[in-house]
Amino acid sequence: MVLGEVPQPLDLRMGDVLQLRREHPCGSREWRVVRLGADIGLVCAGCGHRILMDRLDVERRFTAWVSRGDAGL
Repeated sequence: MVLGEVPQPLDLRMGDVLQLRREHPCGSREWRVVRLGADIGLVCAGCGHRILMDRLDVERRFTAWVSRGDAGL
């Protein structure tokens, strides 16, 4: 990345399954995207717990795509 360059936001889609840096207390690190906007709605793949996390926190904690949702085009 070049100094002064603005990083591109993650291309999140409904139904994406993400792997985040830290484990949920149930032991899963995988989360499914169920809401998009300034806040991202996530559902734990292990226990089904629902959370809202702001987009910046999701981008910081993101490590990998497990699967991609529908492009919706």
